Amino acid sequence: MDEAERVMEALETIRCPAVCTEAELHGLIAEALDRAGLQACHEVTLAPRCRIDFMAGSVGLEVKKSRPVRGALHRQLLRYAACPQVEALVVVAPRGVNLPKTAGGKRVYMVCLERLWGISLP
Repeated sequence: MDEAERVMEALETIRCPAVCTEAELHGLIAEALDRAGLQACHEVTLAPRCRIDFMAGSVGLEVKKSRPVRGALHRQLLRYAACPQVEALVVVAPRGVNLPKTAGGKRVYMVCLERLWGISLP
């Protein structure tokens, strides 16, 4: 299993409440990565004016509290992908958005929190 798959597996254990602040969501992500034995750094500056929410090894994680706007998010992912320390990108958001499978030659994964809520949605 590669590093991105390990990150995805860890994130799929998150059970985020329907109403959650961004800080709480960041905390849940940090806990999930830690439980999976993945070292992660929070708020990592990749380049000038280019800061990603988490880096877990060479996997960058961008967290969105609301449904992301596809075009703006894709541009943001392209900036991250241009950084040599990033080998794959994961977007975590309440609702999914249709993204390309790669950005700047780097694999892109999407974690839709609503899918993790299951049947317990209010």
